[in-house]
Amino acid sequence: MATGILSACTQLPVNGPSYRDIHTGATSTLSNGRDPMLVYTSRDAVDFNYALIDINPFVVSALGGIVPDSFYGSFGAPRGPVPVIRVGVGDVVQTSIFESSAGGLFVAGDATGRVGNYITLPPQTVAGNGTISIPYAGQVKAAGRTTYEIQHDIEAKLATRAIEPQVIINITEQNADAVIVIGDAGQSRIKLTGAGERVLDMISKTEGGANSGKLAPYDLEITLQRKNRVGTVRLSNIIDNPRENIYVTAGDVIYVHRKPRTFVAFGALGNATGGTTVGGGDVIGLDGIFQFGQERLTLSEAVAKAGGLVDERANPSQIFIYRGERRQTLEKMNVNLTKFAPNQQTIPTVYRVNFRDPSAFFMAQKFQMRDKDILYVANADSIEVAKALNYMTLWTSSAAGYMSSAATVLTSAQILGGSSSAGTALIVGGGGTIP
Repeated sequence: MATGILSACTQLPVNGPSYRDIHTGATSTLSNGRDPMLVYTSRDAVDFNYALIDINPFVVSALGGIVPDSFYGSFGAPRGPVPVIRVGVGDVVQTSIFESSAGGLFVAGDATGRVGNYITLPPQTVAGNGTISIPYAGQVKAAGRTTYEIQHDIEAKLATRAIEPQVIINITEQNADAVIVIGDAGQSRIKLTGAGERVLDMISKTEGGANSGKLAPYDLEITLQRKNRVGTVRLSNIIDNPRENIYVTAGDVIYVHRKPRTFVAFGALGNATGGTTVGGGDVIGLDGIFQFGQERLTLSEAVAKAGGLVDERANPSQIFIYRGERRQTLEKMNVNLTKFAPNQQTIPTVYRVNFRDPSAFFMAQKFQMRDKDILYVANADSIEVAKALNYMTLWTSSAAGYMSSAATVLTSAQILGGSSSAGTALIVGGGGTIP
């Protein structure tokens, strides 16, 4: 009977893999030395290599040293000289030329009734060859130069013809040196003023900047694209770390989008089936998907969000977190990665925590959940045995019921036929007979 029960356990309905399957399927294991394994299976059935790691203070410390993605690390220091604004092809500039006394080169017909001696040229777009046209100075190179450099060049070319010329260049429409902001903050092309705008400055100037402020900073991701480099950080990270609020440069593209972090929970948890959606389609707990709802979420808080462990079902020593972990992080933990490809930088990893150990609750308070983590709580062994017993009870009761039903039908036929001898027929409706 025991053999039948154990063999039937492999055919019983379950809501996830058993902890034995997780343990024996691991390509690499970093264990605390308390091996709960009783049965080992063949590794030939494993289709996806992964590492299994027991959570301990050393592991928690190694994970705590991981820094999130950073604008500072991707694009350089946020402080230093303010970026220099240069004129580019497509920009629209306006030029004003002043002379020190009347009777000079740029004297308008009504100059006698005007204070000062100057002329303002019509706005002109920097041509494709990067030049603008100035009377008596010809083609002047503008693209790639600051307004001061352009002014000095024009003054030098007019020095022999105008009376102590002074030139002022004003960029009236900045098309080349601009920053594009798109996404949930609206869509805007914002020109740089030379005052040293930063990422948050650009977001606040957009059409939807005020609306973005109404959303939780930890639910907003900011992606910065600069030439061939791309970096993404949470808005809350920029707010909490001023060095992440780096200077923007001409041609930057900033994408603001709402992306709440979530984790999936299933197994022997009280609320693993989740809830419903709310206005706007935001997932709150549908089919075991839960939002963080805060800046940082620990493992203990994630278990609580999922309804906690079910007393009559859960195995508190077998709680697992699935995620893709960086190779360099696992190397710091001294995990054996020889069976993984040398160029594989993201290693499928399963972390395990034993809540039967009182100290594990302290570690669970420090273990940080990440976006798209999978939390799984295995069933207790007694649950599988109970399922098998229920099935065996169902089989035996069904067989007894069938035998009882057959005996009842036979007895009824004998009574209605009046005899149990051969050849007796049971008369039924419609005149038919059953021999």
